[in-house]
Amino acid sequence: MKFTILTLFPNFYSTPLKESILQRAQDAKQVEIRIINIRDFTTDKHKTCDDRPFGGGPGMVMKPEPIFEAVESITNALTPSERKQIRIITTSAKGKFFTQKKASSLASKYNHIILICGHYEGIDERVNQYLADEELCIGPYILTGGEIPALIVLDAVTRLIPGVVGNQESTKDESFSVGKEREHPQYTRPANFRGMKVPEILLTGHHANIKTWRKNKVGNSD
Repeated sequence: MKFTILTLFPNFYSTPLKESILQRAQDAKQVEIRIINIRDFTTDKHKTCDDRPFGGGPGMVMKPEPIFEAVESITNALTPSERKQIRIITTSAKGKFFTQKKASSLASKYNHIILICGHYEGIDERVNQYLADEELCIGPYILTGGEIPALIVLDAVTRLIPGVVGNQESTKDESFSVGKEREHPQYTRPANFRGMKVPEILLTGHHANIKTWRKNKVGNSD
């Protein structure tokens, strides 16, 4: 699986992509991650990537030209069948909420995901209409930019790629997986820590009763 992230701030990714599962997945050639600086596709000496919004209003809007140029530097050489294997996504406050179901769909249907990080007041709508395949939002709140949402999408999709997580079965029975909305409480050793005890039922070895207890505790940490 390939990921390409288009951003105005490529240094943002200098650390998170070199840690934990994301680093191991790259080392094992299970994923390939490329970061592209949108400013490299500008044509003026100031590398301008934003301008005032038509119709007035506060803030600035990301210009379409460098974004189109950046994406087309990847897609122009592809055949129609190869293009179908790419999903182009913008991070946007007005996009559809990103879910575990969407992560699973992206992991199973595509071999290359291009993530375009929004910034300022947003991206010129022509990018969303004529270049991107969809807009995604990670939640009902506003961030300083699309770099964190893009990283979240990348991480959530990567861990669903076969072989990335050591025990792939664990991804089928976790929070927000199909038919499941929340995770049950988890405990490990020691059974008694500073007087705080693990529920006795988890120590019985009675798997049917434990399964029932966990089902009843989903979404409830009491």
